Amino acid sequence: MKPIYLAPLAAFAAAATFSMGSPLIAQDDAAAAPTLDAVLAHERRDDDRARDQYRNPAETLAFFQVEPTMTVAEYGPGGGWYTRVLAPYVMGSGQYIAFNQDSDGRTYNTRAQEARSKGWTESFKSSLAEGMGVEADEIMAFETDEMPEDVAGTVDRVLIFRSMHGLNIGNTADTVLKAARMMLKDDGMVGVVQHRAPDGASYDDYGARQRGYMRKQDVINIFEANGFELAAESEINANPNDPADWERGVWTLPPVLGTGEEDPRRSEYLAIGESDRMTLLFRKAN
Repeated sequence: MKPIYLAPLAAFAAAATFSMGSPLIAQDDAAAAPTLDAVLAHERRDDDRARDQYRNPAETLAFFQVEPTMTVAEYGPGGGWYTRVLAPYVMGSGQYIAFNQDSDGRTYNTRAQEARSKGWTESFKSSLAEGMGVEADEIMAFETDEMPEDVAGTVDRVLIFRSMHGLNIGNTADTVLKAARMMLKDDGMVGVVQHRAPDGASYDDYGARQRGYMRKQDVINIFEANGFELAAESEINANPNDPADWERGVWTLPPVLGTGEEDPRRSEYLAIGESDRMTLLFRKAN
């Protein structure tokens, strides 16, 4: 049997805290929405900017038709890379929401891991509030089983970045997409960026087995089963240099470089860069 390499559990549980640096929006300027160019150029992103060439935030958000006046919900913010773009972009004149899976429905390897996961909502709100220069109770973050009733039908965009593989292997995609459909407006849409399996890949290697990559049709099938239809797709985040066939999965490549510093192929992984990714936009089906 081939060994299976799993991503660090934090990638599935979504990290409880992340560094926001200096306040994203000064309190007396909170009503002013910054331009996306200004957000991307801000010094708070100095450590993030090297990944822009692979994650293409400006082009990706334009494709998802995200506007600063919108209510935007980000699933599983994790380390906060996209949160540091989305929150300052929409919180001035729109609303940013973070949501995550039901922590009671997960299994944990340690009590510490369980505590981090179950404390995610409070930790996330506290960290983001500090970075935004606002009070924690002004931040909306919740798990899928605790979605406030007044959120239903109010969200313009739900964004899911590099998380569908975890939802698929954990059999939790239906729960998350059901919550997404409930919170979306009738004309709301879901934007997805996901590591892409190579053409002709088998489900046994890229669905039943966790390698981080997924076949595009499997992603589409999951959305269709939950009341969505594909509206558009883009090659914005494609990387033709990634063969997407690593024995240890997507975590072989940057930014994880999971095979370690002693791997003789490390320079090859760095030259390839981050994974090949599909970029899909779904709308609610009737």
